[in-house]
Formats: sequence, C-alpha cells, structure tokens
Amino acid sequence: MKLLSITLALALSATAAIPTLAFAATAPAKAAWKAPRTPLGQPDLQGTWTNATITPMTRPSQFGERNVLTPDEARGLEQATADQVRRADLPTDPTLKVGDLKNADCGADGISGFNCGYNQGWKDPGTNVIDFNGEKRASILVEPKNGQFPPMAKAAMDRRRGRPPGGAYDGPEQRALGERCLLSFGSSAGPPMLPLMYNNTYAITQTKDAVVIEVEMVHDTRIIRLNTRHDPNNLKTWMGDSIGRWDGDTLVIETINMRPEQGLRGGSPNQKVTEWLTRIGPNKIKYRFTVDDPSTYIEPFSGEVAFNATKGQLYEYACHEGNYAMEGILAGAREAEKAGKPITGGGAREEGSN
Repeated sequence: MKLLSITLALALSATAAIPTLAFAATAPAKAAWKAPRTPLGQPDLQGTWTNATITPMTRPSQFGERNVLTPDEARGLEQATADQVRRADLPTDPTLKVGDLKNADCGADGISGFNCGYNQGWKDPGTNVIDFNGEKRASILVEPKNGQFPPMAKAAMDRRRGRPPGGAYDGPEQRALGERCLLSFGSSAGPPMLPLMYNNTYAITQTKDAVVIEVEMVHDTRIIRLNTRHDPNNLKTWMGDSIGRWDGDTLVIETINMRPEQGLRGGSPNQKVTEWLTRIGPNKIKYRFTVDDPSTYIEPFSGEVAFNATKGQLYEYACHEGNYAMEGILAGAREAEKAGKPITGGGAREEGSN
C-alpha cells in the first residue's frame, strides 16, 4: 500500500509539471525591434537628432586596434568629462585679465590665455561616449583598424607644400568656410556629418523623392535626392551632389562633386563619400560613412557615429552678427606686412572640429 501511494504521488507530480514544460518550450521569443515606417512605407528617420559625443575622431594610442572600451574605461572618460564641466561651470574671477585665464576659465582643459575663445556657457560637446547596444567606442574612425587617418598621398603633400606662407591671411577667400558663414565649421554639415564642440543637432524630413537634413551649425540644409542620377561632374556644389536609395532599413547616400574648398582635412573635389543611416532603436540612428579620396589619402577611411533622439526644435544659427574676428585677422596681417614681419599663426582654422 505504501509503495502504491509513492507511485501515485510521483505520477501526479510529473503530470503537474507537464503544462509548465510545454509552455516553456512553446513560448515565443522576444520579437526583434523593427524600424517604424512613414505613410510612404519608407523606414522612418524623421525627427530631431544629435551626434554630440566625447568620443574623439581618432583613437588614443593606448587603445591600439581595440575600439571597444571596457565599462570601467567608459565610466572613467565620462566621469572625467563631468568633472571638467563642473570646474568650468565655476564663476570666473572678474579681476582676471585675458592673459591670466586658465583651463577652467576657458571651458576646457589645455586652453588658456589668449586662446580662450569660449567659456563653458557656449559649449555643448556632449557628455557620453558613442554607445551601440552597450558597445562603447574609443574613436569615431573604425577603418583603418588603428583608428587613425591613412597616410596622405603624394599629390596632397605636393598641394600643401605649394601653399605660400601667410596665404591664409591674404583675404577672406583664404579663411575657413565657417568663418565666412558659407558652411558649417569642421564637417558638421558634411558629408561626412561629424560632431563639434556645440550645435550638433540635425532635423530630418522625408518625402517620396528626397530626404532633407537641416543642420544646426551655421545654416546648412542637405537635400538628398532619391533614386536618380548624379549631376554632371563639372557642377561642384556645397555639400556635394547627394543621391540616396533605400536598402532595406538603411538609407544609403553617395555624394560626389563637392567644391574644392570643402573637403575634410584638405580633401580634393574628386572625393566620394558614402553614408549609411540605419534606425537601430526608438531613439538611435547608426550613422556610418566611408571617404574615398585617392588624391588625398592612400586608402579610404570609415567611421561610425550615433545619432540620438533629442527633444525640441531646431533654432536659427545667426552667423556673423557683430563678428569682428575677420576684420582683426586681416588687418593684423596687413600691419605685419607693412612692418616687414612674417605673418604667422594657425591659418584658416576650422573652429570646433572634434
């Protein structure tokens, strides 16, 4: 009798477990996130986004070919940034002269004295490293594997050697495009679209025939025409001739015919920039780019940046209101010429580049 009771108990116990096991075996896996679609059926990239980040363009040498930070490394970099911002937010001694200004007074470590162009109140470079699904990045550049720009081609070296000394001070045409309010500083408008020390917001709008990217820095608007052909090569335009197409959930953009004044880091008008924008989450776009410019670099280079959703609208960037820098730069050069002194300085600086 006792043996029968034990047998029945075991049988009931096994039977009770069956529904649980069956449920566990048939429970559906969590569905992968899918990008929303516009009423036109396109993957929806619309909205306001920022690519602000403390991840640098090129990789610090201590990381070598490793571009994924450990959690401790990422926390350390972000904490160092928070500490720097806290120091820069402290009140500046009003009795200091320009030459007395030090790191915190200028809003950034490593800058002091007459190099203080902005204090912390004007800056918004971001506070976090680039993060793709928990993968924290050490540099924007991913190719070459060392996270550095490739060596320059001989033609590019010859172009640089051929520049006259002091040429950047001859007239406004030799100054950076951002200083002249023609285009964004650095490569904010792109292509490629890269972060700066402030004004890193982009508004994207889609139509059947185009994707429009409004850039906060200066006053740039990129119009990417969809499923069409490039203009003739003799038509060079600011930000180039951008043609787009949809490849699944990804917008692929190919840009050529850029003006010779615009190329990234002295790039040539023959460069081709290919970009990929993929919505990888409700609040994030993965942006990848490749620059192929054999007249400037011995091989192509590629990078990746996170565009994170941000609230609010895009406001006008009113460029050059009361900007006396251009007049001062050129007037100083003319005085140096009169005195027979060499014209020295940083040249046509692209302000705010990462």
